Amino acid sequence: MVATTQTVAFRGIEARLVEVQCAITAGLPTFSIVGLPDKAVSEARERVRAALNALSVALPARKITINLSPADLPKEGSHFDLPIALALLAAIGALPGDETARSVALGELSLDGTLVPVVGALPAALTAAENSCRLICPAACWAEAAWVDAAEVIAPVGLLDCINHFTGRTVLAPAEAGEIGPAAHCADLSDVKGQDRARRALEIAAAGRHHLLMVGPPGSGKSMLAARIPSLLPPLDAAEALETSMIHSLAGLLSEGGITRMRPFRAPHHTSSMAAIVGGGRGARPGEVSLAHNGVLFMDEFPEFPRAVLETLRQPVETGEVTIARANAHIRYPCRFLLIAAANPCRCGQLFDPARACNQAPSCGRDYLGRISGPLMDRFDLRIEVPPVTLDELSLPAAGEGSAAVAARVARARAVQAARFADVPGCSVNADAQGQVLEDIARPDTEGRALLMRAARKFGLSARGYHRILRVARTIADLDGARDLQPPHLAEAISFRLSLRG
Repeated sequence: MVATTQTVAFRGIEARLVEVQCAITAGLPTFSIVGLPDKAVSEARERVRAALNALSVALPARKITINLSPADLPKEGSHFDLPIALALLAAIGALPGDETARSVALGELSLDGTLVPVVGALPAALTAAENSCRLICPAACWAEAAWVDAAEVIAPVGLLDCINHFTGRTVLAPAEAGEIGPAAHCADLSDVKGQDRARRALEIAAAGRHHLLMVGPPGSGKSMLAARIPSLLPPLDAAEALETSMIHSLAGLLSEGGITRMRPFRAPHHTSSMAAIVGGGRGARPGEVSLAHNGVLFMDEFPEFPRAVLETLRQPVETGEVTIARANAHIRYPCRFLLIAAANPCRCGQLFDPARACNQAPSCGRDYLGRISGPLMDRFDLRIEVPPVTLDELSLPAAGEGSAAVAARVARARAVQAARFADVPGCSVNADAQGQVLEDIARPDTEGRALLMRAARKFGLSARGYHRILRVARTIADLDGARDLQPPHLAEAISFRLSLRG
């Protein structure tokens, strides 16, 4: 007799359906798992055997074969324990085979039969719903999985609860979705004194998701400014929250099943490896660029990151997705994020202060910022110098707007963009616009085009730089509530593009 149940194998944020087949045949008593399992899956037979023994369920003295189909798809992770146990119990007649066959199960078994939480319950629930199956997952994962309304979610505490549910002794109640987490307290923009130009750049960056590079001496407030950009961004909408939560589910970052409408803010250290930033490692897990999806990736001490790591950002920044290539698979993760980078002007950081600069100035500045390649630098829509704040400015009360006022303008600009791109696939903000779409929404008048042409010829703008100026100018016009692109909008966009000292 062959009994079956379903589970999933993860490839990026995609959960692919896997059929777990159990056959008990005549032969020497063995328990084998086939179908390209990794070490954690192969060890499932010992955990399953111990869990069944703890429940006083005796395995038959026959040959037990577990096949994970499709057999050419790599199977990784401990979440195969529960589906293997369910298929085995159905094969020996302890559970109804028709019930297990229409269930998608995932969960790790401890030796006493209780279920240990695993990652990926949310994408697994989506796959179960698409295939009209119920999902069975550990109780610790139920609030996360239940966010998918179309899927029936059953969350037992242990294997015994699962057996009792299938046999009708104790029927488990369907899981309920977790709570939307409260918005985390964000540092307010009113804390920043001075730095009017940097504050304006943050507003434009937040409104159009334009990548921003800040260069300034130590202590000028670059990190302080970056920490306040989450307070300017609108909350995630339902689709964005679900997509972002799926990535965080795979990384095990969802707390007690709750999701949040707060946009992610990731700030990796400059010693982070390439796998940590773009993804990879065991199981090709998502990296920081994907964990920042729909949010902010802040990279402080930008030139200190390894050159190879910086160069891998070029493609994700441009396309909004990252592909992790392995010998047996190519895995894609979405990564549409706002990149905020901060850097000192040179190694000592005092290049702009002649009284304090080292004796290698100005060549030390060219060498230090030269670690950022030209193609990567070209991808920053906004580039600003952040000068040091004087002691006189620090002693004055804060005079700038708070985050609430700026966030209201950003929200209005984002709403205009959402309506503008409602019928344009792959476009949600001005930073996504390209080709004919960009020409239609950011068409300068005669005076504006002449201004743009003069800037392009004088400063040798690339085609990418030309288009990015148009996108930034369109965002500035949206913040001003202007329907058409005006020369002042273009002039401000050009100034942000060319504001670093050469």
